Amino acid sequence: MNVESALTRLWESAAASVPEWLPMRYVDWLPVAYEVASRFRRSGRGKSNLYLVLLDYRDSRAEPYGAYVGMSRYSPSERFDQHKAGIRSAGSVLRRGLEVLTGPTMHLQKMSRNQAEEVEGQLAEALRAEGVLVRGGH
Repeated sequence: MNVESALTRLWESAAASVPEWLPMRYVDWLPVAYEVASRFRRSGRGKSNLYLVLLDYRDSRAEPYGAYVGMSRYSPSERFDQHKAGIRSAGSVLRRGLEVLTGPTMHLQKMSRNQAEEVEGQLAEALRAEGVLVRGGH
């Protein structure tokens, strides 16, 4: 079964009822992203959020998708919109960003800035170690 076409039909017919965390396309390494992100925990409260953006490399690489790891005081969807509008944008997200992968980092919201900076780098490195093409994660 072609997962991409099934997801497209789902979005066309039931977009209003589809949860925000469900990606709009099939990404074979997404289960790995969930598993890797689950290793990290938020301690305390703050205003910083971690997020993943799906990057499109279908035109230049064997692996069609990569991920951008970022952190911001804005919600992941707001920050993605800023990237795409060119506001303090990472070039990889501006040119290749497809969507926010909300699910893997849902539990890594509203953390302290210091912890978010630390986890951002560790999450990026852990995803790279699993073979995911990663940008960001300063």
